[in-house]
Amino acid sequence: MSFASPFAIALVVIFGLSLSGLPVAYAMIGGSIIWLFLSNLDMATAAEQLLNGMMASQLLLAIPLFILAAEFMNTGSIMDRLLRFCNAIVGRFRGGLAQVNVVQSIIFASMSGSALADAAASGKLMQSLMTRDGKYTPAYAAALTTVSSVIGPIMPPSIPLVLYALVSDTSVGYLFLAGVIPGLLLGIVQSGLIAITARRRNFPVEERVPLSRLPRITWEAFPALMMPVILLGCLYSGITTPTEAAAVAAAYALLISAVLYRSVSVTGIYRSLVSSARVTVSIGMLIAGALVFNFVITSENIPKTLSAMLKTYELSPLVFLLLVNILLLILGCFLEGTTIILVILPVLLPTVTALGIDPVHFGVMAVVNIMLGLVTPPYGLLLFMMTKIADVPLRDIVREAMPYLYVMFSALAIITLVPDTVLFLPRLMGYKG
Repeated sequence: MSFASPFAIALVVIFGLSLSGLPVAYAMIGGSIIWLFLSNLDMATAAEQLLNGMMASQLLLAIPLFILAAEFMNTGSIMDRLLRFCNAIVGRFRGGLAQVNVVQSIIFASMSGSALADAAASGKLMQSLMTRDGKYTPAYAAALTTVSSVIGPIMPPSIPLVLYALVSDTSVGYLFLAGVIPGLLLGIVQSGLIAITARRRNFPVEERVPLSRLPRITWEAFPALMMPVILLGCLYSGITTPTEAAAVAAAYALLISAVLYRSVSVTGIYRSLVSSARVTVSIGMLIAGALVFNFVITSENIPKTLSAMLKTYELSPLVFLLLVNILLLILGCFLEGTTIILVILPVLLPTVTALGIDPVHFGVMAVVNIMLGLVTPPYGLLLFMMTKIADVPLRDIVREAMPYLYVMFSALAIITLVPDTVLFLPRLMGYKG
């Protein structure tokens, strides 16, 4: 590729616009238009690719519906009920409130599908609970909320996995199932490190919840806990498509919030609609920009060229996966996760197919890797977000988060090296990969 080629110039334009502060979505569209102009192609092709891509896939409708479901579930008393349930289960152990932070992230994953949504929903509340009376340092509380929030986008429903299904033509249902064990694995390694840290730092033991109160606390949280059961039940019974299942999730969230718990008003519903619309537009623009830029990448035969180049090195599937992990970890330090899924992964997929790597295993591994990028310095969107939520210096959060990042890397290694950790549940439900 010549440095004066249209593609090279388009890349320079995209990076230049991004570094100047323009959103990545607009930068990709701008660079793609420059490529069309320099290639003597109709610049209206950009609009054509954008509209065709956005209109051709009903799967895209699942994203705003999952976001809306999370907004409805995050209103009123639902979060309080879930936290009481988590505290009743693990709060009795040393460092119990820290364990609650991890468990609530696993449970809240069934509602948000987004690490940023998880951190935004529970971050302020968990920060207040953990630092009250000096039980935990502000930096430790913020770091723990940050790292536990990455579990959400791995377990169903997962917006990143929906996006991966969009670019890879892989079953959303099988991807959702494939994310369950990796998500739980991340929770287990985090809880294990909390247990070790709790003894070393002598973390407090919370007041035990009497076992006699556990049935009532569980019953109060039961409707919220049923969300993933209903979602996966709709998908695997064949009653609904993924998009329809997302609509059912949103309707169910509104039903239990407004009717059963009576914890959301008409004004609250309006705010949830507005908030979800804003998030949807943000993600939608990234998808639009990626669709246009992917047309450029495909026209330049980048995926096929890369696949052919890698074949000449005769890489084994394992070596390829290790190289991809390193690449994604580096990119994750600087790029937003959605951009990586929509732009980088489609370039790698032809090689994945050529090497016989299972696309579901590859997708979950990649999403786990990308989520770790959210808490990896120097960029780390979640790190920056928690500095604002917790009002704690970035360096302090990074210092407390690093041990958790190391154990999460070990979990990523297991997910990469042992495909059955990803594929066991999908195969149990009939997946032939």
